[in-house]
Amino acid sequence: MPSQGTIGDRVRGLRLNRRMSQAQLAGPDLSDSYVSLIESGKRTPTPVVARLLAERLGCTTEFLLHGIEPRQRIDTELGLRHAELELQHGDPSVAADRFTEIVKAADEENAMLTAHARFGRARALEAQGRLGQAVEAFERLRREAAAHPERLADLPLTIALSRCYQRAGDRLRARDLAATALAQADRLSITQGEIAVDLAAALVEARSERESDSPALDYVKRVLDMTDSPEVVDRSGEIQALWHASAAAAAGEDSALAVRLADDAIMAGRPARLSLQLARAAMHWSRLPTAPIGEAERLITAASKAFAVFPGTLREHGESLIVHARVRLRAGDPVRAGELAVSALGLSHDRSGTTPAEAYLVLATVALDQDVDAAEHLRSAHQLLDTLDRPVFGSDRQAARCWRELGDLYGRVESRAQQTAAYRKALEAAGVRSAMAGVTVDATVTR
Repeated sequence: MPSQGTIGDRVRGLRLNRRMSQAQLAGPDLSDSYVSLIESGKRTPTPVVARLLAERLGCTTEFLLHGIEPRQRIDTELGLRHAELELQHGDPSVAADRFTEIVKAADEENAMLTAHARFGRARALEAQGRLGQAVEAFERLRREAAAHPERLADLPLTIALSRCYQRAGDRLRARDLAATALAQADRLSITQGEIAVDLAAALVEARSERESDSPALDYVKRVLDMTDSPEVVDRSGEIQALWHASAAAAAGEDSALAVRLADDAIMAGRPARLSLQLARAAMHWSRLPTAPIGEAERLITAASKAFAVFPGTLREHGESLIVHARVRLRAGDPVRAGELAVSALGLSHDRSGTTPAEAYLVLATVALDQDVDAAEHLRSAHQLLDTLDRPVFGSDRQAARCWRELGDLYGRVESRAQQTAAYRKALEAAGVRSAMAGVTVDATVTR
């Protein structure tokens, strides 16, 4: 098991256990006063000195420096990788438990491994929708990253916090954090890779609905233009096979091979993760009413194609079809917009979320633009919005936008009572309390 205490504690404990004096441990190469400084924590041995002390104390250098034997360390590394695979391709609740076990088993001398496990646990909490707990965990890690940058990078934590606050309804805090992350990314010229794509998605999602031009949106567009979207292929079968092989190697005491296989499984999923996150950023960017139609068409088409590959992104596929339909409405192509809305309805089998209601809103808009009766579409949209559960997080802003659009459409057909009722619902949805205590959604609803 890992040894408790500091390097100095381990040196002193092993020396006394072997009935050695400080002078005997120092030998001809070191002074006994230097050994005393190491044991008191006032000096940290260099790698060369650590190897020398480990040889004389009869332990490994790894144990002396980190309080953990090589086999124990590789087992911990393997545990981190299997927990990561569980988070990305399995059950987030199981992943949270596995990360927690690693944190409990680790020791202060293995602060980097512990920090990585705590970061994994925070992401697992976010994936489960436990936003309050996720935010608390990310905030603690961010404070630790400020004090110990050698353990954790601050930028991914800031992006994760922005994402969590956005989903919880605190848009102001989300935007502040995204702006902080943007400043750091600009300073380091980070415009490609997973961090850049994650930041772009956070920036475009946290934008104000009135925002049409800003440094944040400029950055999003740069990332979308510069990052080549990998070929979208579902490699879930390969990932599962590698994961199972890694578990089998671990059971056979071949930890080094198990780590290698787990790394292969994680890397096999990387292109898909990047493609889907790019698709999310592209979908949010295409919503902008000022986005050039040609570029919005290209980006949302690619996003829909990416979402269509994976069964787990069915909801986002439907959402992307609605965004595409709205782009076609802006382009003056109501026929294609209607086709896309019908396709989105075909994906919404359980009629949950706002996507089916938005599809009927698009169909109502198409009907009104073509001087066709839209009453049935309006009635369907109204009924679906009425059945929405009060959200725990995330959908209140979208629901408010749908109610506002429904009110506008009722205004077009001169149904004043229903228009007023829809606008009232929009305000109620915009004021829904978020998942985090004390946080409310901004009550501003824009057209």
